[in-house]
Amino acid sequence: MTENVPFIDLSAQQAEIIDEVLPRWRDQFRAAAFMGGPEVSAFEEEYARYIGVGHVIGVSNGTDALELAYRAAGVGPGDEVVMPANTFIATAEAASRIGAVPVFVDVDDEHLLIDPDAVAAGVTERTRAIVPVHLFGQTAPVEALRPIAERHGIPIIEDAAQSQGAASAAGRAGALGRIAATSFYPGKNLGAAGDAGAVMTDDDELARIVRDTAAHGSAVKYVHHRVGFNARLDAVQATVLRAKLRRLDAWNAARREAAAFYGELLGRIEGVRLPAVRPGNEDVWHLYVVRVDERDRVLAELTADGIGAGIHYPTPVHLSEAYASLGYRRGQFPVAEAAADRILSLPMFPHLREEQQERVAASLARALVRQPVGV
Repeated sequence: MTENVPFIDLSAQQAEIIDEVLPRWRDQFRAAAFMGGPEVSAFEEEYARYIGVGHVIGVSNGTDALELAYRAAGVGPGDEVVMPANTFIATAEAASRIGAVPVFVDVDDEHLLIDPDAVAAGVTERTRAIVPVHLFGQTAPVEALRPIAERHGIPIIEDAAQSQGAASAAGRAGALGRIAATSFYPGKNLGAAGDAGAVMTDDDELARIVRDTAAHGSAVKYVHHRVGFNARLDAVQATVLRAKLRRLDAWNAARREAAAFYGELLGRIEGVRLPAVRPGNEDVWHLYVVRVDERDRVLAELTADGIGAGIHYPTPVHLSEAYASLGYRRGQFPVAEAAADRILSLPMFPHLREEQQERVAASLARALVRQPVGV
């Protein structure tokens, strides 16, 4: 019987950490120590050292992390926030939740990351932040965005949800802008056992604002300095994150090996455009995204053949129904729009075996040479 290949296998990761995590969880349940405390503080300190920032504030999820970062950086109602059209909707959604206006720009065709020239053209007198998204596991060109941000006196806020461990010559993702947000959703390179996230910054004042805002605007119980909300990281998730953080570099190295092997296998197949890594980047391959013609048909055939594959993302955010009121039209961001019709995410996870990748490549090759029904 032919083995199915999952898009992601989280069970293998859990098997590596379960003997370490369960005793800690039992201690937490006995002590009823669920919110904050030493486990959360220890994770924050360890992740701060890992990425090279002064402060990490653990929070409830990645979308809350983005909203907290926007708020701390001074983004408010009516302000514009420049971001790529090729991203998950949370990048925009977090801005909308505080009444700010997402301003979308196109991406570069080679890496599908935010285009600095498009950012320069998209900044107006109402712009209050530039948000590069470190998409698919590699860092966006923050070094090219810094002169734009400095010229206009606005901060760079990183969306680092897909890039735990990724780096450029300037440093790790999450330590390249004034403030950054990340998600620890279970499928991320560093994933919790549920929802979790973090905000990262070197700025003491921004860190204080984030920590207070995430706890109902309060640093001291029942003393509220600002209107906040509940976005705290719980100790149960911090325990999982600490265990996985110790394995993150090894898991990311395994992803890089898998990406290299995909390159060997898929480079022989006509009709597959392979992903490219920006010069100077250390990619952690959160996703392995190729581009093919007749993508929807190819995806359907892979699925029927037992290959887990996906699309990240089928509709650029500016064309989503949620943002129809902003008045964007098809054709405004041709690179992101063309990519959305062709991108295909193949199975990628640290425990992916070479024989599984060979099966993926063979299935993809068969799908690409097959003519669509009715032709």
